[in-house]
Amino acid sequence: MTGVALLAARRTAVVPRGSAFRDLEPFALAAALIGPLLAEAGIATEAVDEVILGNALSGGGNVARVAALAAGLPQHIPALTLDTQCCSGLDAIRMGAARIAAGEARYVLAGGVESFSRAPLRAHRPRSKDEAPVFYRQPAFTPWPEREPDLAAAAAALARAEGISRQAQEAFAMESHRRSLAAAPPDGEIVPVNGMAMDPFARVLSPALLARLPVIAGDAAFGVTAATTAVEADAAAMVLLGPGDEGQVQVLGALARGGDPLMPALAPVAAVDALCARLGLHARDIEHVELMEAYAVQALAGIGRLGLDPVRVNAQGGALARGHPIGASGAVLAVRAFHRLRAAGGRALVAIAGAGGIASAMVLSRQDETLRPWQD
Repeated sequence: MTGVALLAARRTAVVPRGSAFRDLEPFALAAALIGPLLAEAGIATEAVDEVILGNALSGGGNVARVAALAAGLPQHIPALTLDTQCCSGLDAIRMGAARIAAGEARYVLAGGVESFSRAPLRAHRPRSKDEAPVFYRQPAFTPWPEREPDLAAAAAALARAEGISRQAQEAFAMESHRRSLAAAPPDGEIVPVNGMAMDPFARVLSPALLARLPVIAGDAAFGVTAATTAVEADAAAMVLLGPGDEGQVQVLGALARGGDPLMPALAPVAAVDALCARLGLHARDIEHVELMEAYAVQALAGIGRLGLDPVRVNAQGGALARGHPIGASGAVLAVRAFHRLRAAGGRALVAIAGAGGIASAMVLSRQDETLRPWQD
């Protein structure tokens, strides 16, 4: 097994659905990142061995292949699109790292892309000529219709089970927005697309404003609201992976774990615990943490169960202040972790939950004195 490094990492802005990226197909968002990534690392297009992208909403096809061709990569370079819902972008990076670690590739472009704005309408085909198509918003996440989780309801149930009040969730959301407004992304993190060079959603929130919002799931004491739920968004995020001796930011390890489909927000806890045990680390000792904020309670439960220092978690704001481009969100976290490490050094933990009770986690490091083998 050989070491694996992130040689470059870029993303688009994360833009709420129906706004600046509303007319852009997912492949166009992803294609915009490929040239800047290769240029930053000084890698020729012909040297790329594969493109791997996560995507959840495009309705099939191979978005990664279309993006690669749109970006002008040679036709012989293969491309793969995978769907593990919210984990897709981070899983694509994990898969790309595994390719390199196994000696199957030298350079892999990996990440995720999503467009809520351009997501196709989905319908179940009629079983007979007398039936009409039945439109649906999300696919099944379990084989048991009676146990199929509504994600907002699952978040509210978790809040009650963990004793995380609505007010605690709102305080977390306010802090996420505050941090995002206080810390602009570093130069080189965002590739401008359609004039968008900053995440536009973050704003100043107040307790009085948040208290007026209706509960969308759960009860008055522990329910979730629009402010404690990440908004649907459009974005792409990608990294260029290569041999460990060619970059400063190393992939120390990554893995995926499954958990209870009815409590998907808790799945990252098991994934992080297993990964840290494998690496001989304690999550609480990792300097930088990028933890998905699909719901405020999801992040709060993870922080509590993993014993994390809240100051180290999403130090520059999280998805509550940006938005949630499902298949790209894990890759967005990885890109942000890369730039944090380049600026400050140390180690970074990236973790995200996915519908159906799955999670992915990755640990990166900029401890340049030691190149450790990548582990999966």
